[in-house]
Amino acid sequence: MNIMLFHSTYGLRPAVRQAADRLRDAGHQVWTPDLFEGRTFDTVEEGMAHQDGIGREELLKRAVLAAAPYSGRGLVYAGFSLGASVAQTLALGDDRARGLLLLHGTSDIAPNARADGLPVQLHVAEPDPFETDDWLSAWYLQMGRTGADVEVHRYAGAGHLYTDPGLPDYDAEAAEATWRVALGFLASLEEPPEPAEESPERDHTGS
Repeated sequence: MNIMLFHSTYGLRPAVRQAADRLRDAGHQVWTPDLFEGRTFDTVEEGMAHQDGIGREELLKRAVLAAAPYSGRGLVYAGFSLGASVAQTLALGDDRARGLLLLHGTSDIAPNARADGLPVQLHVAEPDPFETDDWLSAWYLQMGRTGADVEVHRYAGAGHLYTDPGLPDYDAEAAEATWRVALGFLASLEEPPEPAEESPERDHTGS
């Protein structure tokens, strides 16, 4: 698969590159756009302040420009937290999208959004201070109304960004479970092989 993987509000940290390498090892082609233009942060507060300074519109513009050269191939959009929010927005606006993999985050859904048959998989902590139960329930219903095929996986006791080994949120067991399920999800999106061309039938009757 061709995967566009967006980073969290911490920026393009080593964990994002490691995740991309893990996906490449599974046979996927992966791009990791840097929406913060080289800036990374040690705390979520610093990252959110920088994110707010850029503005949502500019972040989405950067994401669209990064994805545009590859969108014709049929992308799977994916992301971590903020990056998941960006990935969701792009996927719902791209009728060629092949799938949507959300790690630790979701986003608002426009009332007229359509995503007929789009495979969507969400992985999120339980509980998650940034993705409350009420929000997730509403999000699930709204995403279903778009026509998307949605599945949600919750991880009790994990921190918000539990897949990043460099953060206090990290939960090794939850992270490994997430990647195992996510890799299966991505494998399920692969196009089936072209059917073998049948050899023409031969006439075995005697002359």
